[in-house]
Amino acid sequence: MPESASTLVARLSRRVPAHEARILLAHVLGTEPSRLLLAGAPDEAQRARLDALVERRIAGEPLQHLTGLAPFRTVELEVGPGVFIPRPETEVMTGWVLERLAGAACPVVVELCAGSGAITKALATEFPDAAYHCVELSPDAHAYLVRNLAGLDVDVRLGDMADSFGDLDGTVDFVVANPPYVPLEHWADVPAEVRDFDPTLALVSGADGLDAMRVVADVAARLLRPGGWVAAEHAEVQEESAPGVFVRQGSFTAVSDHPDLTDRARFVTARRGGRMAP
Repeated sequence: MPESASTLVARLSRRVPAHEARILLAHVLGTEPSRLLLAGAPDEAQRARLDALVERRIAGEPLQHLTGLAPFRTVELEVGPGVFIPRPETEVMTGWVLERLAGAACPVVVELCAGSGAITKALATEFPDAAYHCVELSPDAHAYLVRNLAGLDVDVRLGDMADSFGDLDGTVDFVVANPPYVPLEHWADVPAEVRDFDPTLALVSGADGLDAMRVVADVAARLLRPGGWVAAEHAEVQEESAPGVFVRQGSFTAVSDHPDLTDRARFVTARRGGRMAP
């Protein structure tokens, strides 16, 4: 007699966490985890596929690679080899930007180091009344970026953030970025699931982990109008050094740091100084 969904999840939960078992089973059955009780028992081919996915998960492959999808706030992203998997920690920074977008009239928003496009997709979905632009350096990640932002009115570019968006200099209201920030000396401490499957380009950023952050600060200083804001994610150990990048850049005021969902230091914000146009 075929196993029911609940019985199958209970058995698989001895090998992988229960919530992962539900996600994998729902993926194989083509349904949502919340609707598993309404789904029929998997057939023999589906069982074989499920068993193979569980084995790959036990071997350390990210759950998001197995399903090809990653949730982020109110949206879902297509992910896989070659693109950084969006994390819940970044949702808080995205929420911070959304709170400020709510009071803006037709703002211009630029995402640097866009990766899968998680931040821009969430922003454009929850606050569509803005002009969105994003850039990604990796061709592999850019392919995911294009697919994930299809159907949204977003200017998507492939290239180095350092010299991107010259046509927008001095006109941008918000710059947001989740740049690479792992110091080279801490590479061995990165969890294997991250080190082995997320692209190194999206993780490591020089000896102190702040090489990309310095570029973000310089690009934000160039792009932002006076009074515009930048928000950038960093490692929890960079609570002082990441804000210091924006202080030393010299173009910003109101530099401050913010915690993530677990109350760990996670992202820095700063405001572009200078006189605002009348």
